Amino acid sequence: MFKKILIANRGEIALRVIRTCREMGIKTVAVYSTADKDSLHVKFADEAVCIGRAASSDSYLNIPHIMAAAEITNADGIHPGYGFLAENARFAEICGEHNIKFIGPTPDQIRSMGDKITAKETMIRAGVPVVPGGEGLLQSLEEAKSLAKEIGYPVILKATAGGGGKGMRVVWQEDEMEKNYNTAKIEAGASFKNDGIYMEKFVEEPRHIEIQVAGDRYGKVCHLSERDCSIQRRHQKLVEESPSPFMTPELRQRMGDAAIKAASAIGYESVGTIEFLVDKHRNFYFMEMNTRIQVEHCVTEEVTNFDLIKEQIKIASGEAISGQNYEPQMHAIECRINAEDPYNDFRPSPGKITVLNQPGGHGIRIDSHVYAGYVIPPYYDSMIAKIIAVARTREEAINTMSRALNEYVIEGVKTTIPFHQQLMKNEDFIKGNFNTKFLESFKLL
Repeated sequence: MFKKILIANRGEIALRVIRTCREMGIKTVAVYSTADKDSLHVKFADEAVCIGRAASSDSYLNIPHIMAAAEITNADGIHPGYGFLAENARFAEICGEHNIKFIGPTPDQIRSMGDKITAKETMIRAGVPVVPGGEGLLQSLEEAKSLAKEIGYPVILKATAGGGGKGMRVVWQEDEMEKNYNTAKIEAGASFKNDGIYMEKFVEEPRHIEIQVAGDRYGKVCHLSERDCSIQRRHQKLVEESPSPFMTPELRQRMGDAAIKAASAIGYESVGTIEFLVDKHRNFYFMEMNTRIQVEHCVTEEVTNFDLIKEQIKIASGEAISGQNYEPQMHAIECRINAEDPYNDFRPSPGKITVLNQPGGHGIRIDSHVYAGYVIPPYYDSMIAKIIAVARTREEAINTMSRALNEYVIEGVKTTIPFHQQLMKNEDFIKGNFNTKFLESFKLL
């Protein structure tokens, strides 16, 4: 087992990893930028090292600085959290070259799932359903038009190295193709330094449902059921829950089996997530694999009573997983609290938190790194907290979340709390009648 782990991340996920390490008797090292010197992960870690200026490129993405911090503190493991370098295969390689264990999958496994075309080809060979589409990258506008006719409109263009909706465009008819094709390539190149794009059939009225998996170096893989992440805005998730209100026992069985096939196909060893699109007829298609811990991992933890960070660390140390598939025993809903103004197109709202009252009570979990007096920097993702409500039924979980959101007071900055308060009272959401397009017609009062 590790003696000391450096967390190559910030905010609530860094604090989350520190807590589990402390329970396991493992020392921790926080790294931080100059903008994060007052963050709680810096205060709670056993050691802390400043690795650069506020910009991510100078700090949380600066591999030489992170490796230097690991070496001077004698860390024997690095946990990347999510975002930043969590799915950077070269970073995982560099950790190995310095005899420091990267707490995640192998570099080859990261690469095999990081490129969307390679991942899709791997899934086809493994017998996992994929969205109909082209077999490789589009080489020209003419090829895109020809393939779209073959597949049938609407189609979606996607960046092969993409994520977060960057380099992604839906094309409804041929006369829209040229503009969207050029825009997708430009955006993909600017965002990922790789302008490769591919085409798939656009799945209408889709649900975004993902399966949590865990695998070890001995070839065992299990799943820990699903999360429904369909409430999203511009491909960014805002609410996640487990189990999905759209799920049936038969569908869970089939999707769980497919997720295990997907992870087994690359010999996956860590925790990860297989993401699927599910149409209104409950046909499901592989979308991508996230080879890291997810923001919404807490939802799965609450319904399975399973510490995923601990499992991640144990797998990295060489321990075997149980090999057991887990079913949700409770119902959990997570709301992401972002420092954004929901009444002003969700514009970021950095600044000083002047008043903070976080809710509590039975069935409420808060994962956050902020406090009264904390200054939210403008340089990073705007998420400042996750609130998770857990209960025996979905109805009870919604009621618990609604009560807790009414107790949640954050002053000094705008937040998404009012959005979530109204969502919990929306009749369609309460009935489970939603898909990834739900927020396009959702109006804040």
